[in-house]
Amino acid sequence: MLHSTLALSLLLIAVTSNLAMAIKKEKRAPQTLSRGWGDEITWVQTYEEGLYQAKKSNKPLMVIHHLEDCQYCQALKKAFAENEEIQEMAQNNFIMLNVMHETTDKNLSPDGQYVPRIMFVDPSLTVRADITGRYSNRLYTYEPQDMMFLIENMKKALRLIQTEL
Repeated sequence: MLHSTLALSLLLIAVTSNLAMAIKKEKRAPQTLSRGWGDEITWVQTYEEGLYQAKKSNKPLMVIHHLEDCQYCQALKKAFAENEEIQEMAQNNFIMLNVMHETTDKNLSPDGQYVPRIMFVDPSLTVRADITGRYSNRLYTYEPQDMMFLIENMKKALRLIQTEL
């Protein structure tokens, strides 16, 4: 009798813990196109859609390459999402895309396929290889402390449209 009660108790504990884990998984926030980079920003779904919208609206496309399980991407995402100036410019002046896979355009990985990586494409569909971050070994990466540098590069992308196109 004692063995039966013990076995039944262990079975009940196992079932309850599995049920609790299943409930916890179900309560995850729904995944949106922002993926945490800014819920107020309008995001495009694909690179091709981003190119089309950039050309149509005469706004630059900002492409953020990242991975969900990358600690550097997560830190950058947090800084990006918390910066009001970046959020405002991204919402009003850019076509925005964040991707967790490589695009077919190899111009978006001129120095490798590392993450995080942020690149700009102007409305003439030219990848702006001249708008780089501050690191010589990863030209298009930004770190959380680089948000002012990213803001300056966003402004540069906007200025280039007015002077070059």
